[in-house]
Amino acid sequence: MRKVLLSAAVLLASVSMQAQGSELYGSGLKIKFNDDGSKYLRVISWAQVWSRYNYNNEGTTRQGAEQEATFDVGLRRARMLFLSQISPRFLILAHFGINNQNALSSTNNAANPWKPGLFLHDMWTEYLVSKGKMKNGSPYELSIGAGLHYWNGISRSTNASTLNFMTLDAPIVNWATIDAADEFARMMGIYAKGKLDKFDYRFAVNMPFSRQAALVLPTNNYGPILQSSKFNPKNNSVNLQGYVNYQFWDQESNLLPFTVGSYLGSKKVLNIGVGFEHGFDAMLQKNSATDSQVVAMTHFSADIFLDYPLSSKKDAITAYAVYYNYNFGENYLRNIGIMNMADGHTAANGSVNRSGFGNSYTTIGTGEAIHLQVGYLLPKKSDKLRIQPYGNITLQNWYGVRNLDGTMKGWVANGNIGCNWLLEGHHAKITTDVGLRPDFNNANNEAKIRPCFTVQTMIYL
Repeated sequence: MRKVLLSAAVLLASVSMQAQGSELYGSGLKIKFNDDGSKYLRVISWAQVWSRYNYNNEGTTRQGAEQEATFDVGLRRARMLFLSQISPRFLILAHFGINNQNALSSTNNAANPWKPGLFLHDMWTEYLVSKGKMKNGSPYELSIGAGLHYWNGISRSTNASTLNFMTLDAPIVNWATIDAADEFARMMGIYAKGKLDKFDYRFAVNMPFSRQAALVLPTNNYGPILQSSKFNPKNNSVNLQGYVNYQFWDQESNLLPFTVGSYLGSKKVLNIGVGFEHGFDAMLQKNSATDSQVVAMTHFSADIFLDYPLSSKKDAITAYAVYYNYNFGENYLRNIGIMNMADGHTAANGSVNRSGFGNSYTTIGTGEAIHLQVGYLLPKKSDKLRIQPYGNITLQNWYGVRNLDGTMKGWVANGNIGCNWLLEGHHAKITTDVGLRPDFNNANNEAKIRPCFTVQTMIYL
């Protein structure tokens, strides 16, 4: 017993409370197992709480009653992550938590449907194959890993960290298959990642998740919004992903896959990148009322990221632009409402449920999308508060979205304006945000703009 107590005391004495980018937190809660800290266990926890007032899509119901606007409070994310290295060559990561819990949250647990299930987001092991310098002095690095992982293809924001968004959240269009063929943007697979001079790369061979038990043809029941493709429930093929970026200035860490949304002026970063995703038998495409065929899913992207300190006043600009080209098969469309605060639709005024209910809209589809965001970290006036206003816009041209005469609707926009009130960098902040989205739930198929007002409180340790 004395040996156990002595070991515990030594372990506790080795704990250092530090976190990157913050004098208060340093590098986080890190338990060191040797003097130089090369053998360690790092623990990170965080929570994002949203308080919202949303103007609902036309015809929205909540608990059976039509509701024009809704106030709610919810847990957007509540997570814990454990990262451990007992050797520079070996790494294991475990990441679990919940997402999107509000008063209407539901799971398969019929006894307690309001309690979302705690689940693994990531669990992988990794081996450092090689690291060093080439004859010309350029660095290189290669690691191989396997498990439920987040080393994603397509774009920088497909690999986004949720700890340091510049905007309130990701645009969601960046996660093409989220919870349709993956587990919250993760798949089971094998990945390779590393660096070659100023190139940073990641490639993966994955097995997609199957979400549907029955082979049911898509139905064209969206009126002017067509729907003729869906994910193939009998898909046995692999999914290939990759993303490569060139880092002109400061080099970013790739110890973990999570890319930073804003460095708050602590780095000088300019990156350009390209990515892809391909699923061989990913989709089921409807050809007629009784016939369908299995088709491939192929996506491409190109993006650019800038984080630039401007002056000795510690002000900085952050900007990101990305282009997506998605092909899920003919006329694939998907409505998504983040942590939706409603549960139904009345199909009022003869309309059909084109945009969905609550705060949903047609977020992902076959076609093109452009996302732009920019923020400015104001000059430092206080050690207790930094201010970072931002704005973003997403332009989407989904080929299945049609006018009443059957012609393509064309480009449709949604966006946000907001401000981060940084109390301790990204570690403790309040975000105020106004989001604007299109609502097509009317008989004339006209886009009506619906606002959502959000206050986020976030802390991560």
